[in-house]
Amino acid sequence: MFHPTQPNNALALLPPPREKIETVAVLRQAERAASALGELKGLAYTLPNPDILLNAAILREAAASSEIENIVTTQDRLYQALLLKGREADPATKEVLRYREALLMGFRFLKEKGFLSTNAIVSIQQVLEANSAGIRRLPGTALRNALTGETLYTPPDDHECILRLLKNLEEYLNQNDDLSPLIRLAVQHYQFESIHPFYDGNGRTGRILNVLFLILNGLIDRPVLYLSKYIIEHKADYYRLLQEVHVHGHWEAWILYMIRAVETTARETIGKIVEINDLFHQTTHKVKLEKPKIYSKDLLELLFVQPYCRIEMLVEQLNVSRPTASRYLHGLCEIGVLRTHRVWKETLFIHQALLQRLKG
Repeated sequence: MFHPTQPNNALALLPPPREKIETVAVLRQAERAASALGELKGLAYTLPNPDILLNAAILREAAASSEIENIVTTQDRLYQALLLKGREADPATKEVLRYREALLMGFRFLKEKGFLSTNAIVSIQQVLEANSAGIRRLPGTALRNALTGETLYTPPDDHECILRLLKNLEEYLNQNDDLSPLIRLAVQHYQFESIHPFYDGNGRTGRILNVLFLILNGLIDRPVLYLSKYIIEHKADYYRLLQEVHVHGHWEAWILYMIRAVETTARETIGKIVEINDLFHQTTHKVKLEKPKIYSKDLLELLFVQPYCRIEMLVEQLNVSRPTASRYLHGLCEIGVLRTHRVWKETLFIHQALLQRLKG
């Protein structure tokens, strides 16, 4: 019997009984979400440069996922810190940038190896937390209501049990069967959060794992899905439905929640791609018309990948001289494509119209 104050060392291994997780309602929702993901996957290649969406999605996901843990910064601070390689960034911004680093590291591992491993998950958490504490060995971890202090859930505290559960989770992450990977996404996320294998960073590690799982199963090609926004907007439901599985074994509502999160996020991202493409074409037309001598596709693509820019960036990536780079950027300021912002002794050039679309 489940009891919130007792370590859940009896947490069941995966998979759960199929009849509990593959209901008619779940299958219908999974079909809708898969259709949205298919549209997103194809539309992403219509962007002038796929990195435009990649950078934006990763930073938004990093900020939102960290906000769930009460680590709050702004998109402006993130882009600025990324451009300046973290110099003078506040602690919250640095922590969110570690999320970005951890997600990209996991993405590289997945592309190189073609699978997800316990060691990769541990490495992701270590980058997030900037420590090497590793998998929990000590008892005492419990999840409590922030307002009342009531214990809601106590994860497994036996080290060997945690290792056994992680090995089972790794096998589940990488198995191939005829069950919709969107259903398995919800199941693996519940299981990871229930194992709660680390002292800190479990929530953010689990949300990175969600995106990597979608890539592993070919539902998206890059980590461009911004799931944490949905969780923030429906945070109470997220924790309530997790608890419903813990206490009553009610899987359907939890799985529906997670798959709706995927569908909703995919459709929002599709809209974002349309907005970015429209802005790129409008900007291209404006520059060709008003500053034809400085127009180049490479220049505009660079300014869409990184809405905060420095002269040095153009020098390095476009292989132009510093005076030429300065002329390009100031010319774009003259026609309102960019605006300047001073940080320390540096002048940053901000693509404000793009930044507004990426924030929304």
